[in-house]
Amino acid sequence: MVEKYVYSFGGGKADGKTELKNLLGGKGANLAEMTNLGINVPPGFTITTNVCTLYYENNENYPEGLDEQVEEALSKVEGLMGKEFGDVNDPLLFSVRSGARVSMPGMMDTVLNLGLNDETVQGVIKQTNNERFAYDSYRRFVQMFGNVVLGMDGAEFEEILEKKKEKLGVDYDTEIPAESLKELVGEFKAHIKETTGEDFPEEPKAQLWAAIDAVFGSWNNERAISYRNINDIPHHWGTAVNVQTMVYGNMGENSGTGVAFTRNPSTGENKYWGEYLKNAQGEDVVAGIRTPKPIAQLEEEMPEIYKQLTDIFEKLEKHYTDVQDVEFTIQEGELFMLQTRTGKRTARAAVKIAVDLEEEGLIDKRTAVGRIEPQKLDELLHRRIDPDAELTILAKGLDASPGAAAGKVVFDSDEAAELGKAGEKVVLVRTETSPEDIHGMAAAQGVLTSRGGMTSHAAVVARGMGKPAVAGCEDIKVDYSVEKFTTPDGTVVKKGDFITIDGGTGNVYLGEVPTIDPEMDENFEKLMGWADDFRTMQVRTNADTPEDAEAAVDFGAEGIGLCRTEHMFFDEDRLPIVQDMILADSKAARESALEKLLPMQKGDFKGILKAMGERPVTIRLLDPPLHEFLPDHDELLVEVTKLKAGGKDASDKEELLKTIENLHEMNPMLGHRGCRLGVTYPEIYEMQAKAIMEAACELKADGLDVHPEIMIPLVAHINEFKLMKGVVKKAADAVIKEAGVDLSYTIGTMIELPRAALTADQIAEEAEFFSFGTNDLTQTTFGFSRDDAEGKFLAHYLDEEVLEKNPFQVLDQDGVGQLVEIGVNKGRSSNPNLKVGICGEHGGEPSSVKFCHSVGLNYVSCSPFRVPIARLAAAQAEVNNPHQ
Repeated sequence: MVEKYVYSFGGGKADGKTELKNLLGGKGANLAEMTNLGINVPPGFTITTNVCTLYYENNENYPEGLDEQVEEALSKVEGLMGKEFGDVNDPLLFSVRSGARVSMPGMMDTVLNLGLNDETVQGVIKQTNNERFAYDSYRRFVQMFGNVVLGMDGAEFEEILEKKKEKLGVDYDTEIPAESLKELVGEFKAHIKETTGEDFPEEPKAQLWAAIDAVFGSWNNERAISYRNINDIPHHWGTAVNVQTMVYGNMGENSGTGVAFTRNPSTGENKYWGEYLKNAQGEDVVAGIRTPKPIAQLEEEMPEIYKQLTDIFEKLEKHYTDVQDVEFTIQEGELFMLQTRTGKRTARAAVKIAVDLEEEGLIDKRTAVGRIEPQKLDELLHRRIDPDAELTILAKGLDASPGAAAGKVVFDSDEAAELGKAGEKVVLVRTETSPEDIHGMAAAQGVLTSRGGMTSHAAVVARGMGKPAVAGCEDIKVDYSVEKFTTPDGTVVKKGDFITIDGGTGNVYLGEVPTIDPEMDENFEKLMGWADDFRTMQVRTNADTPEDAEAAVDFGAEGIGLCRTEHMFFDEDRLPIVQDMILADSKAARESALEKLLPMQKGDFKGILKAMGERPVTIRLLDPPLHEFLPDHDELLVEVTKLKAGGKDASDKEELLKTIENLHEMNPMLGHRGCRLGVTYPEIYEMQAKAIMEAACELKADGLDVHPEIMIPLVAHINEFKLMKGVVKKAADAVIKEAGVDLSYTIGTMIELPRAALTADQIAEEAEFFSFGTNDLTQTTFGFSRDDAEGKFLAHYLDEEVLEKNPFQVLDQDGVGQLVEIGVNKGRSSNPNLKVGICGEHGGEPSSVKFCHSVGLNYVSCSPFRVPIARLAAAQAEVNNPHQ
């Protein structure tokens, strides 16, 4: 039996319905549904998305039987309309439009007025007694066919049109008389013949199949592919083709066309929102050739039509239980609905609409929570570029930390700190940042670097601070000597010039682009409250300062899943002490430096623990290689060379240079870091354990029930963990005993190496919790250095579809995810009470959060500004796949 490829609709009956959206595309399914609801829809038929798939699989050949099904559907429409396709006396004309299963506005092609030729146009004149209308429709069809179907440059047709208007001395298309429109048809056809070498096709059936070919072909045009990539729409879905009877809004003053939303898509306000034009076709509304009128004005001009239209709005919104985006045409006083689809909206509007629909009884709380894309909450949590701003893109880098920031370009961190304290807005621009830049980053509105990836110092620190950052922007060449950077097109940006960075897109703009404040209101709080009622997985934050912790609590964090102690060593007053500790030539000298650091660390921990109250706080012991706390080797070498050339003493600097060279590693990410530091220098971890416990004991004595969790990083072998656990436990227990308080704490580890995941059952016999560090686990599983991958070849991998997603942004569930699942299952096999979480960047990415829910993690942890995103994603995971 031949598969059904064509679904008809019209006359109050349709073969299809909403549930066939994947097969009929959104447009086709909704045309069928409106027909079944008794709404006046011009009859037509839909060719399914399966045909699109087969068309590409079979080298652009259609499946057997399609011709016959199209002919049968054509006959049905002809019967309903009482007209024939190609009839010279009363021709049936069609629109041919795309329709993917999700809306892709403007991305694919459309052909209107199909079926017109030199003979059928006379039939239209005869039936309408309107020669100007007939030839206006005809010239539009030839113009659109040349552009869309024959692939010609649309601007060339516009140029011919503009010359005609100039010759006639008119400003608008509507002012061109019939005779001149007839001339335009001839000129357009001559241009087609001259450009393609082929005559314009006069035969209506040939026109129809050429248009169907073009619409299927447009599924793989450049803009459609880009749109799918940006919006995560699978490339294999394909589009349907909708062939629908033409109705005309350009048949006089009792005709018109418009687009409208059943609620305001920008604010969510419960008011009809849209535009219309009298005596116009659909493309006139969106083309901007004439200024449309607000939809409310239609009530004054055509009150009966307005009443019919708003009744349909109410009917559609109640039926679909969501905001609808509709297109309509009024033909000589009769209203036709051409399309309805779920309306796209801003994040602010999405939240308000979801809450309002629940309160109006159209949807329940569960549905309301599921309506919001978690990632869109980013729009509400950070400043963003004003969508109405005029933009000049200078360069593009990695979207390292979301939000928009504008300020004067500054290349020196000291100067950034100075200007920031004076109240000036600056953007710190560096080739890359290091610990010495922390004060400049703190004072700047945002950070731009020409090197580094998503886990570079600039990216990690900026995310922790909630500051916008664009990293790895290789489009810019920074020259510190003259304090400027240059873009590939030769644009020079000097110190003091204004730029704007968008950390959500990676774009860098010239000048001070207007930005919009975060938008959180009572609707947001209400929706997030519902989300929290549904979710079963906790959401914690990654925070290194009391300020970060407080911000995260305001966003709903239920604890800290990662407090990176090394970030506390980057402050100006501590870095020299840390460097003394690194440069110490004996254990005694190292312990002396650590004694100076202990009260500082204790103060940090006390502030963070206090800010989190009774919420658990996971503190990771020192993780990065020691050379990260020392000056840059190349910069120091230049300094030494300059001192010696000037006859000055460079011995201290030379000694430091020698130490840096000694600490140099071929691959620091896999080198002397994490628990390997603790094994080599146990006094470092001992000091940190003391500082944590002294802070906790003092707070406990003050009546605060704190819950410290000490995490040992980069464990690969159970014996590493046993050794470090012994050091930490001895130091911690001694402090508790001396303080005389009743304080419980836990010791666990970070699972960030494949071996740790595969031997999790052994490690869990000693560890009380696991936290998956999926940033490093991704690096070690793929064998990628993240900074190198993102800076060199990962973009190419994504372009060539070697990888579907950047695995450092979206968890690789097939590989890294499998290791996480193995680690959870093996860990709990030997320790059923094992608490398991994730603290990598993936903890705030919605699809990764849902995966974490599916494998039974207790919590996810992410940067403060992503906490609401994770809360909503965790709620949706439970709503869609509840734990049994």
